[in-house]
Amino acid sequence: MRTLILGGARSGKSALAERLAAAHAEVVYIATAQPLDGEMDARIAHHRARRPAQWACVEEPVELAAALRAHAAPGRCVLVDCLTLWLSNLLGHADAGVMERERRAFLSTLPELDGSVLLVSNEVGLGVVPMGELSRRFVDEAGRLHQALGESCERVAFVAAGLPLVLKGPAL
Repeated sequence: MRTLILGGARSGKSALAERLAAAHAEVVYIATAQPLDGEMDARIAHHRARRPAQWACVEEPVELAAALRAHAAPGRCVLVDCLTLWLSNLLGHADAGVMERERRAFLSTLPELDGSVLLVSNEVGLGVVPMGELSRRFVDEAGRLHQALGESCERVAFVAAGLPLVLKGPAL
């Protein structure tokens, strides 16, 4: 089962994904964040501290499809946190073509994966249109990615105030 979990910042989406993952005997956590400043260091430390020690952790800021292919397996849960940080990494990459290549690889790999996959992402399209070109591109790319995932994932949930609302698929 592929599950997309959307929500705003500090909405409870990661906590929900971690609760769902905890129901599996084997979990691989794929972290896309990069510790580029002190504030992000603190966020990463917070996520590390609340994860069970037995979960494997893979840090992959760019090549998400390859990481998923390497770690998805029957009976295993792979939790990706988070897709919008991954998109930021792609948009800021020195190779301008990496965005399209990695997005295409990710979307084509996802349906082929064994096991359970939980995808966490920030819903950024609920506000005003951003003023800057890069910010608008980020919002557009996130929206396109979420629409594609909404179509291909068996379950989609939106989280606000720690409360999940299932938009598609089986109840949580």
